[in-house]
Parts: sequence; structure tokens; C-alpha cells
Amino acid sequence: MRPRNEYAEPYRIKMVESIHLPEESRREEAIREAGLNLFNLDSSDVYVDLLTDSGTGAMSQEQWSAMMRGDEAYAGSRSFERLASVVRRTTGYDHLVVTHQGRGAEHLLMRSLVSEGDRIPGNMHFDTTQGHILLAGAEPVNLVIEEGRRAESDHPFKGNIDLEALEAELAAHGDRIPFVLMTITCNNNGGQPVSAENIRGAAAVASRRGIPLFFDAARFAENAYFIREREEGYGDRSPAEIAREILSLGDGCTMSAKKDGIANIGGFLALRDDELYRKAVEWQIPFEGFTTYGGLAGRDLEAVATGLGEVLEPTYLEDRLGGTRYLADLLLDEGIPIVTPPGGHGVFIDASAFLPGIPRDQFPGQALAVELYRRGGVRGVELGTAAFGRTDPDTGETIYPDMELVRLAIPRRTYTDRHLAHVARTVARVWANRDGIRGLKMTYEAPVLRHFTARYEWV
Repeated sequence: MRPRNEYAEPYRIKMVESIHLPEESRREEAIREAGLNLFNLDSSDVYVDLLTDSGTGAMSQEQWSAMMRGDEAYAGSRSFERLASVVRRTTGYDHLVVTHQGRGAEHLLMRSLVSEGDRIPGNMHFDTTQGHILLAGAEPVNLVIEEGRRAESDHPFKGNIDLEALEAELAAHGDRIPFVLMTITCNNNGGQPVSAENIRGAAAVASRRGIPLFFDAARFAENAYFIREREEGYGDRSPAEIAREILSLGDGCTMSAKKDGIANIGGFLALRDDELYRKAVEWQIPFEGFTTYGGLAGRDLEAVATGLGEVLEPTYLEDRLGGTRYLADLLLDEGIPIVTPPGGHGVFIDASAFLPGIPRDQFPGQALAVELYRRGGVRGVELGTAAFGRTDPDTGETIYPDMELVRLAIPRRTYTDRHLAHVARTVARVWANRDGIRGLKMTYEAPVLRHFTARYEWV
């Protein structure tokens, strides 16, 4: 087994949580009770939980200490002021609109700017973003570069937006486009980074049309570190400097602090424009809470403020991305088809290449995710037809996403390399027996974000 890197993790473990691998009979019973949907499993029935990296990481002693000074005042909380100061320093945006998590920020942005019939172009919108766009009666438009749609491409910035396609989209539909949204890193296609050069290009294209540029900045620090590693001219820059530079090119951002805030809950909308801030607050107060708490306790505001500082430390980011590369290398050694190069927050298995005999309308990604749980108690998540497929309202045909993936999202500072080795062994066992895997049919689906609550049966 190959070593991860020359050095050990930049932290040591102070508290542990007991976990166990349920017996195979219990795993079979649990997944059937869950309707073959891993979201429906009890966490006690999961051994290594890679469903998401959102809010599932381990906080530091500094974050836990900061929580003790949380100011729980309904209005004028000192904890809010501390967070606002950190956000201004980190992003360069003057206005902070706190929300309970990232999707709350998306909701406020859509309510403030999006009308029915609008089009929202971006590199690739993630599930909740796409859901909010659709709920607003608008159309999500994914314009990621062609290399970003191919699992095996070795392009260093597969999250880049196609600038020519963006120019054409704005020229054809500019009066129906309230903003451009760039997701950094790009979650759908493997946690892939966006280059600083591409962000500058997108900002210039949008600016020429007078259209604002916003970021989904949930993993902005990971994106900054990739720029430092891969883009010429940034090798001697700090992640904080790079993050500030790229965010300065936009008009604001949504943020899930459950990712690169390294907190268990929280999010925000950060804005440059005074009028848009006032409009967002009009929606914040009835849906999230007063301006200085926004659905969070003061202690949560403190945890996020501290986490936003820790996430930009180079040693943390080297370890974070190193863990992802470690798991990716183990899977590549077994011949497993994955998205390469590996992204920041997880390893993405190419389910179409893994299970070429299962057609897309039988959900090969979901079928593979179910097998990973059955074989080794590993919970991942499908990011394919179940998550992103939808029905064309004009033709009634299924609109399939570009890729059929299973994401193994790695929580921050939570699992050791031995846990990741167990994951790799589990994937290898499923790979060795892949010819016996059956497709699925969906027996229940909600009209939006169906994959969270859907139920399935084997074909």
C-alpha cells in the first residue's frame, strides 16, 4: 500500500466516536427497509460514511472553545460581528446575510433576483442549486468545458466554464439572465477546480453585458489551493491571497459553511451591492431569522468564524487534498474507473464505466452505491440520473446529466487512512463481482430533489 505523503496529518486525535461494521444480514435488512436509498439509512447502520462532506467533519479545539463565548442575543450579537469581520476579510464583500446553511443562501439569492422564465448559466449547478432554480420557474444552464464532462480527461481545471458558450448564452438570452453562477470547486464532475484565468474570463464576459457574477463558494479554499498547485504564477501565493483575488472578481457568493467553514451547520450570502443586500434581508427575516443571527445560534456563528480561518491554512489544505489523492490512488491501483485527476472533497467513481451493462434509466450510479453499502457498510451518494435527471416539459423525455457518478465524499479531519483503505477494499470487491449487479427502478419520487427521498426496487 502506497504512503500518502512524507509527513503525518497536521493534527492529533483528542476524542473518538465508536463505530462498527454491521453484520451482512443487518446491512441487507437495512438497505431493503431504506427502499434502496442510502439517505434513508440510520447512521448506526453505516461503517464509513462518505455520503457527504457537508457538516460531517470534526471541529478543532479552537472552534469548540470559541463556541463557549457565543453571544445568543437575538439582535446585535457580538458573535455576528466577529463572523462579519472574518467574511469581509476573507471575501472582500461588505454585506453578510447569515443563513442556516448553504441552501438558505441559495433561496435568498433566487428570491431576490430570479423570475419565472429566467436562465441561470454556470459551470455546473449542484443539486440544491438546480432545485432552487427550477422552483423559481427558471432554467439551469450548465456550460462546463468539454473536458469537464469526461471522467478520464487529465485537464487540471475541469471545473472551468466554456467562455465561448457563456458569451453565446449571454448574447442570445441576456435579457433573461439575472446573473452567472460559478461553482468553486465544481461538485458535479468530481470536485474539480476552476482556474483564476477562467474566472477572470467569465467576469469579463459577464461585465461586458452588465450581468453580475456570483460564486457558489462552498469549497473556495480547496479551489484556491488547486490554483496554487496547478496554475502558473501562483505557487508562492498563500491560499488566503488567492481566495481573496478570485472572489474579488465577483459580486457576491453563496456559502455552505458546512464545507469550507468546517462547521456542523451554517451558511451565508455575502454581497457587494447595497440595494441587493436590502432586498435579500427582506427575505432573510421571514425565512431565516433576524439579520444578526439568521437561523443560527451565536455559538454556531463563532464556530464558522474560526473555521473560515483554519480552512485557509496551507498545512490543512495539503492534508485535505492529500487524503483525496490517497483514496484515488488506491482505487486506480485496482483498475477502478474514477474521475481523474481527483478533486478536492471526494473521489468520484464513473458508474457508467463500472457498470456498462446497466442502462441509464435503470440508475447505474444508485445500483453501484447500494452495492458498496451491501459489501462493506460504506455509504456514498449517486450523482447521476437519480440526482440530476429530469423530464423535459415539452417532450416528456428524460433529460440525462452528462455523467453517471458515485461520490465518495470525505468528511474533514474525520477518517484515517485505514478507513480509506477499507473503502478501497470494498470498492475492489464490488468491482470483482460487478457482472452480477442489477439495475433499479424508481417506485417513488418527489417533483424536485427526488434523490433525497426516492425509493427503488431491483429490476
